[in-house]
Amino acid sequence: MRHLKSGRKLGRSTSHRKATLTNLATALFEHKSIVTTTAKAKEARSVVERLVTFAKRGDLAARRQVLRTIKSKKLVKELFEDIAPKYTERNGGYTRIVKLGNRRGDNAPMAIFEMVGFETVQKEKIEKKRKQKEEKAKKTTAETEEAEE
Repeated sequence: MRHLKSGRKLGRSTSHRKATLTNLATALFEHKSIVTTTAKAKEARSVVERLVTFAKRGDLAARRQVLRTIKSKKLVKELFEDIAPKYTERNGGYTRIVKLGNRRGDNAPMAIFEMVGFETVQKEKIEKKRKQKEEKAKKTTAETEEAEE
C-alpha cells in the first residue's frame, strides 16, 4: 500500500529525479517561464516555492539552503535581490501552471510553468521573437525577389 507516500516518481531514480527538479527550478528562475510536462511542473512547484520562501527570509542560512539546490551563485543572487522582494506581501503561490494540451510526439500533457508577477518578461520575449521572425521573412522575400530579377 502507498499510504502517506507523497511525491511523483516521474519514472526516474531518486538522484535523477532530484537533478531534474533542480534543473527545472534553475531554468524557471533564469527564464521566469518554461514549458514542461504537467507532472514535472506540479512536482517542481514545491521545490520552487520552498526556495522562494527561503529567499524571502534573506539571511545567510537561507542563502546556504538555496545554494544546496541551485548551484549558480549568480542565479541565487538574482533570486534574493530581484525575485524574492516582489513576493514580500505574498504568502505562497509564487508560481502558476497553465495547461497547454498534449505534446504531439508522445501525447504527454504539457503546461507553462511560470513565476507570478513576471508576465511582462515572457511577453517581451515573445514580442522579440515575433519581430525577429518578421525581419527574417522580409529578408528572405527580398532575397527571392532579387534572385528572380
